[in-house]
Amino acid sequence: MRRARPGAFSVAGIAAAILVVLMGAALTLARTEAMERAGELAGQSELARTPQGAVEYAIRGEGPPVLVIHGAGGGFDQGLLLAEAVGGPGRRWISVSRFGYLRSPLPEDASTAAQADALAALLTELKIERVDVLAMSGGAPPALQLAARHPERVGAMVLLSPAPFTPFGGDVEGRPVPAAVYTAIAGSDVGFWVMKRLAPGMLRSAFDARPELLEAAPEDTGFVGRLVEGFQPASGRLAGLRNEIAAVDPQAAYDLETIRAPVLVVHAADDRLNPVAISETIAARISGAEFIRYDTGGHLLLGHHGDLREAIPEFLAGAAGE
Repeated sequence: MRRARPGAFSVAGIAAAILVVLMGAALTLARTEAMERAGELAGQSELARTPQGAVEYAIRGEGPPVLVIHGAGGGFDQGLLLAEAVGGPGRRWISVSRFGYLRSPLPEDASTAAQADALAALLTELKIERVDVLAMSGGAPPALQLAARHPERVGAMVLLSPAPFTPFGGDVEGRPVPAAVYTAIAGSDVGFWVMKRLAPGMLRSAFDARPELLEAAPEDTGFVGRLVEGFQPASGRLAGLRNEIAAVDPQAAYDLETIRAPVLVVHAADDRLNPVAISETIAARISGAEFIRYDTGGHLLLGHHGDLREAIPEFLAGAAGE
C-alpha cells in the first residue's frame, strides 16, 4: 500500500481549507458591515419612551407633520427613503421603527393594536396633536388600527401596497423568489451580505423589483438600490419580521367601517408580495376612500413614483382644506 508523502495535501483538502478561509472572511466582513451600519443609523434617530416601550423615530423636513410607517424588513431609515421617493416637498416627515425593528424593542404585546397605541403615545411625547399618515405594505395594518383606535390623531391617510391583515391570510402565492430566500435575507447579516454580492438580481426580486419592472422604470432604479442596501443590518430587523404575522392574528380586529379619516389607497395589480384584493377591500369598507389602481409597477409601484410625488401632496392638501 502506497503511503502519502509527509506534508502532502489532497486537492480536496486544499479546497476545503480555502473554503473555510473564505467563509471566515465573509463572516467577518458581513458582521463588520452590519455593525457599522447599525452605529450609523443609531446616530440618525431618537428614542421616545411610551407606555408600550421605546419607539425609535427620526424627523426630516418642515411643514405639516406626516407619520411614516415602514413595511416589512424596514425601519425608520426606509420610511425616510419612502417619504423622499413619493412624498413630495413641504412636509415634516416623522418616520418610526415599528416593534422589533432596529432600536424599537419587541414588547410582550406586539399586536398591531398595541403598535397603534405606541404611535399615538409617540405623538403625545412629541406634543403633536394630529398627523397625516403615510404607510407602506406591513405598515398599513398598524396605520388602520391607529385611525380606528385614535381617530382624533389622524388627519388623512395614504396606504401603499397594503399587507394582509385579518381576515386575510399571511400566505401569498406566486412570490417572486422561494421562501427560503427570504429566510436567508432575514435570518443573518451573512446571508444578506453574500446574496448582495453573488445574487443581486435575486435580492432585488425578493422586493418584487423584477428585471422587467426595472427596465420599464429606469428613473426608480436608484430607489431600489438604496432600499436593498438599507436592509442592513438584517439582524436588527429580524424580530420585527417575525412579528409581521401579528397582522393576520385571528384575534386582531380591524374596524375599517369606523374610520372617518380621508384615505387614499394605492396598489399595482401585478404586486407579487401583497394581492391587490387587499386594497380593493380597504377602499370598499372605508367610507369615501379613494383608490389608485395601477396595472403594473409591482410591490414598490415602480414607474409611478413621479406621479405619486404629485398625487400624494395633492390628496393631503385637499383633505386638510389647504
